[in-house]
Amino acid sequence: MTLKTIGVIGAGTMGNGIAQTCAVCGYDVIMQDVSDAALQRGLSTIEKSLGRLVSKEKISQAECDAAMGRIQVTSDIHAMADRDLVIEAASENLEIKLSVFTQLNEICADRTILATNTSSLSLTRIAAASGRDDRVIGMHFFNPVPLMALVEVIRALQTSDQTYQAIEALAKDLGKTPVSVKDSPGFVVNRMLVPMINEAVFILYEGLAQAEDIDAAMKLGAAHPMGPLALADMIGLDVCLWVMDVLHQEFGDSKFRPCPLLKQMVDAGYLGRKSGRGFYTYGK
Repeated sequence: MTLKTIGVIGAGTMGNGIAQTCAVCGYDVIMQDVSDAALQRGLSTIEKSLGRLVSKEKISQAECDAAMGRIQVTSDIHAMADRDLVIEAASENLEIKLSVFTQLNEICADRTILATNTSSLSLTRIAAASGRDDRVIGMHFFNPVPLMALVEVIRALQTSDQTYQAIEALAKDLGKTPVSVKDSPGFVVNRMLVPMINEAVFILYEGLAQAEDIDAAMKLGAAHPMGPLALADMIGLDVCLWVMDVLHQEFGDSKFRPCPLLKQMVDAGYLGRKSGRGFYTYGK
C-alpha cells in the first residue's frame, strides 16, 4: 500500500508541524481546521519555520516554495474524501477524537488509513468506534515535529499488519525513526517521561530543592539536555496533568497520582511557556 496524499486534521502546533514535514518530503497535503483564523496561523507558522530552514541553508528557497505549494488549507472536513491517509491532530479529548473519526469514516474512501497523533488515549477504543478498525493506527509525533526524529507507531488491538507496514514505511520516508508500540496508556515516552516530571514537581512541592537546582541536578547528573521542570514548561503543565490523569485513571495505580502543586498551577493558569509563567517566568 503506497500513500501519496495526506490529510491533516488540526492546524495547531502539532498539525502544522506534521503538514510541513509531509510537504517538505514531497507529499500532497490538505490541512483542515474548523477555524479559518487557526488555518492562517498554521500556514504562517509553516512559512516562518521553512524560512528559518532556508536561512540556515538546510533547504533551498526553491524547496521552500515547492513545499508551500503542496499544502492546501480548508475548513471543510469533506476535503479529506480522496486522501490515502488522514492524520488527526485535534485536541487531546477522547470525545472530540471519536467524533472526528466517525465523520472521517463516513467521508473517506474505503482504502483510507486513519491515524491519530494522540499522546495518551486508547487506540483500541478509537479504532472500535471508527467503523474501520483494522485501518486505524497511532502516529505520535513529538514537538517540534520538523526537528524531532521519533514517531511512536501505535497498534490498536485491531490494527492490521498491512496498515502498520504502510505507516512504518511512511514514517521512514518522512525522515523519522518509527518505534513500534502496542496500545497502552501513555505508550512509551510519556509513560516514562511525564511521571518523571511529576516526581520533580513533588520534589519542589516538598521543598527539597528549588526549581533551578532540580533542573541542574538532572542536566549535570543524568546528562539530560533540559531539566524536567523546564521541560514541563515547554510541554505545557496542562498537558502534563492530562497525561498523569490518564495514567492514574487507566492503571489505577497510586504511583501515577498527579502532584497537588501541578494541579494548583494548572488551576491558576500557570501553564508554562504558552502562558508566560510556569515553574519559570517567560517574556511575552
